Amino acid sequence: MRLLTIALCLLGFALPAAAQEHAKPIRALLVIGGCCHDYKKQKDILVKGLGERIHIDVTVSYDPDTSTKHLNPVYENPEWAKGYDVVIHDECSADVSDAKVVDRILQPHRDGLPAVLLHCAMHSYRVPNSNGWFEFTGLTTRNHGPQQPIDVTYVDSKNPITKNLSGWKTINEELYKEDNLGKTAAALAKGKQGKSDYVCVWTNAYSKNTRVFATTLGHNNETVADARYLDLIANGLLWSTGHLNENGEAAPGYSKKK
Repeated sequence: MRLLTIALCLLGFALPAAAQEHAKPIRALLVIGGCCHDYKKQKDILVKGLGERIHIDVTVSYDPDTSTKHLNPVYENPEWAKGYDVVIHDECSADVSDAKVVDRILQPHRDGLPAVLLHCAMHSYRVPNSNGWFEFTGLTTRNHGPQQPIDVTYVDSKNPITKNLSGWKTINEELYKEDNLGKTAAALAKGKQGKSDYVCVWTNAYSKNTRVFATTLGHNNETVADARYLDLIANGLLWSTGHLNENGEAAPGYSKKK
């Protein structure tokens, strides 16, 4: 019995490493670039930070154009999302407003492809007389407040994304103003900046129950590099792809935390 117990213990210690070896990495596409942010550095921060936390393979489509009107080149291909398990939208392209182009961006997500939306992705693709992009994001927002610290409070402690996380205070950041939280969306955290108090982290069930995780946080490099921010994004990504259990822990083989 003693030998059997020792053998089982050793097997238990070996399981995480073995699971890591046999689990296929999450194939993620990071679409990043556009106006108003240091995306050149933030793409590297995100790739490094996520890679240190979860079993993931990130392909980066970085657009160095700093205007609001330029379309990320990845979207020129009608099958731009083929082969990926999740898309991280971190672009700032408010004036890319061609309805056909935006429809091309949305179609894979309508078909079930999970998404993670960061910061200015919420202010992108403003097609006149259309709420199509906001239906995808789950929250309607068109502007933001000044750059000041934001008190982040998790309002749903039972959700697996936030279950093991604690509230925090950012450096100077932009708090996006919440016009409307959609019926298919669920708030996870609120941000308070002075008298302003808005949802800043949430999930959305889009189209055919496509899992969408979103946060309006992440303007400055220091915030993106903050361990608390990266933990949140990693959890949201795991949840969106079905690799986060109800206890807020990554599925076997998908956590790199020791």
